[in-house]
Amino acid sequence: MSTASYDLTQKLIPFLDRHLILPLLAHLSEAELFPAEQIARAQYELVKETNMLDYAASLFESAYPDEEVPGGESSLGYSQANVFAAKREKAVSESERLQQEAQIVLDVIEKPEVAQALRQDKMQNLQYLKDNYKLTLEQISALYNFGQFQYTTGNYSGASDYLYHFRILSTNPDLLLSAHWGKLASDILTGAWDRALEELSSLRETLDSRSGPAQSLTSTSSAPLTARAWLLHWSLFVCINKNVPSGPQTFLEMALAPAYLNTIQVSCPWLLRYVSAAAVLVGRHRDDVVRVVQMESYQYSDPVTRFLTALYVDFDFEGAREALGAAGGVLEADFFLGAYAPEFVDAARCLISDNQPSVLTAYRQLSDRLNMSRDEGEKWIVNLIRDTKMGTDAKIDLKKHMYPFTRRSLKKRGVWHSEHRSLALRWASVLQEKRSRQAMLENAVTSDG
Repeated sequence: MSTASYDLTQKLIPFLDRHLILPLLAHLSEAELFPAEQIARAQYELVKETNMLDYAASLFESAYPDEEVPGGESSLGYSQANVFAAKREKAVSESERLQQEAQIVLDVIEKPEVAQALRQDKMQNLQYLKDNYKLTLEQISALYNFGQFQYTTGNYSGASDYLYHFRILSTNPDLLLSAHWGKLASDILTGAWDRALEELSSLRETLDSRSGPAQSLTSTSSAPLTARAWLLHWSLFVCINKNVPSGPQTFLEMALAPAYLNTIQVSCPWLLRYVSAAAVLVGRHRDDVVRVVQMESYQYSDPVTRFLTALYVDFDFEGAREALGAAGGVLEADFFLGAYAPEFVDAARCLISDNQPSVLTAYRQLSDRLNMSRDEGEKWIVNLIRDTKMGTDAKIDLKKHMYPFTRRSLKKRGVWHSEHRSLALRWASVLQEKRSRQAMLENAVTSDG
């Protein structure tokens, strides 16, 4: 399959704000995975509904090179040109109005005496502002309105500031949640990664407190599930990011939390690519990740997830190497994982190297642990493999002291370990019974003497 066939952009888009989609489309344009004109038109369709009017005009030129930009006399017709010009005029007017309303609030809260008087109790703060400065909750909402408008114009830094001040003062739960999302997106788009990581954690706490641990797994409402799905997708910008060293581990722990893992399984199994990559990069929770990847393989599979199943489920080392070879190209083309591709490949090679000898030499050591000669051990191990239906042509290379596994002769990991443990316990029981009989015989001989 081609690299483009593994691209996840179309699956990610429904869970992202239009402003967060733009960097993904820009990446696709640079990677040349899809026709440039197709990407340019997609970019224009996103931007034309915002107040980034100059950017929209430049994108229109790229998307429709044979037509004039709306805003002047053009082949699109005089009426459409007027609509575009009217939109620009309206945006300027609205910006001035919203800024004036927000400035009234800022002029008050930026006073040193007000800053000192404000406390943790929002209701007390609102009463103080109303009594002393005639500020109402509706007026405070002007900070949210202007912050939201700034966001639509692409002024993400300004949006972050206004939404931050709004959250300090407001008690409106719906607007506060919206401001949370807006500030997270703004911090992502300005590259303020420390603030974005804090905002991600804060937003997760808010969502979890709204749904509750029990409701999050059992509620029939789609709202909590949808919110968690959005948060998981937005977290990719923050966590699968070289500028956030703890990011992959943060994402992994979040994704494996029961409510969020359930969300991935139900709504967005393609995120298992990032869960799998994080497990390899971090070197933790691999057993949990392998179990989920194997369970959901009927829904989603790619070279990254197949690497884990080949190595840890099938013990197919050749298959793992092949999957790793394909995964390298998939990772390099991925917007989030591209920077991690070399690191992932190195870590994956170490896993193959570390895992293969441990499996191959386990049977060499088993003979010594069972107090058997190598020949006795070989026969016992071959019988063990035959009993567990792992192959009828098993043979140990005593020169190398290894048993070469093949994919054909291996059962699924969980079943194999279960049967292996059962046989080991049975063997231990046989040994114990043999020792008991031998001890009884020795005691009998001693008594007779």
